[in-house]
Amino acid sequence: MTVKSRILELLEQHKGEVLSGETIAGELGCTRAAVWKAVKSLREEGYIIHAGQNKGYMLDRETNRLSAEGIRLYLNKPEAAIQLFHEVGSTNQAAKQAVVSGEARHGSFVLAQRQTAGRGRRGRSFFSPEDAGLYLSIILEPEETLKESLLLTTAAATAVYKAVKKVCGIFLDIKWVNDLYLDGRKVCGILTEAITDFEGGNIEFAIVGIGINLYKNGEEVPEELKNVAGALYEDKEKAGSVDRNLLAAEIVNVLLEETKELKLSHEYVERNIVPGREIFIVDGEKRRRARALSICPDGRLLVQEADGSESMLSYGEVSVCLDKPK
Repeated sequence: MTVKSRILELLEQHKGEVLSGETIAGELGCTRAAVWKAVKSLREEGYIIHAGQNKGYMLDRETNRLSAEGIRLYLNKPEAAIQLFHEVGSTNQAAKQAVVSGEARHGSFVLAQRQTAGRGRRGRSFFSPEDAGLYLSIILEPEETLKESLLLTTAAATAVYKAVKKVCGIFLDIKWVNDLYLDGRKVCGILTEAITDFEGGNIEFAIVGIGINLYKNGEEVPEELKNVAGALYEDKEKAGSVDRNLLAAEIVNVLLEETKELKLSHEYVERNIVPGREIFIVDGEKRRRARALSICPDGRLLVQEADGSESMLSYGEVSVCLDKPK
C-alpha cells in the first residue's frame, strides 16, 4: 500500500477529526514532507482535506468519494482485494481479468466511477456516466453447479434491496429476474456471468455485475432511456447524502452472506412485481403474452401461456403489462 493510500485510510478512519502531520508521519513511518505531498495529491483528486498551520489535516465529513480505503472500513472481510478505476470499459470484464490473472479470488470486487462499455443482459449496453451511479462487480467462487446459477442473480437482487434499504432507507421493488425499480422506473440492473470448468461444466467463478443509478442527469441520459431509467435520488445534491463507500461495502457484505447457501429469499419473492400480472415474454425475435403465476424455489418463473398451459422460464426478457394485478 502506498503512503497516499495509507494516509487516506487513516483520514477515513478519523473523518471529521484533525490529525497532526507529526502524528500521521509517526503512524506511517514516513516524513512530514511525504505526508504533505500525499495530501496535496489527494486534494487534486477531489478529496476535501482541511489543513491549518500547526493544526494538522482533516478529511471533511461531507467528502463522499469512492475509495478502496473508505470501503474497506465497512467490510466484514476487509482483506478482500479491491480495484477502483476512475474509468474502465466494463467492471465485469476487469473482474474477469483479475480472476484469470490470479489477482483476485472469492469476495474480491472491482468498482469504477465511470464505465465506457458497461453491459447489460442480452448484449445491451448499460449507461454508466461518471459519479452518477455505483458500478461494481463482485467475484464469487460458488460450490454449486451451473444449474443453480439463476439463484446467484436472485441473491444479488436481494443484496441490493437489503443494502439500499439499510443505508438509504429506500424500499425498492424487484422485477424478475435481475432488475430493481423505484416508482415504476428501473434504478438497478444486474448481470451475472460465469467462468466455467470446460470438463465438468461447473461454475469455477461467477462475476456479479451491479449498476445502480444514484441520480439522473437529464441532460446526459440517452433519449431512449428517459422514460425508463430512474434513480435512487432526484438530483446530485440529494445523492450526495448517501455514503457511497458504505453502500458498496454493504452490498458486498450482504451478497457474500446470501450466497453462503444458495436459495430463494423471501424478500426476493415479497418485493417482486411480476407474479400475478400479465406479462410479455421476449425470447430472441419472438414475443408472446402470458400470465406470471409464481417464482419457483430455483428462481424460475412459472407462467400460464395464452392457451392455458403452464411453463417455466429460466431466461428471456419479461415486461410487465400496465394493467393492475387481478
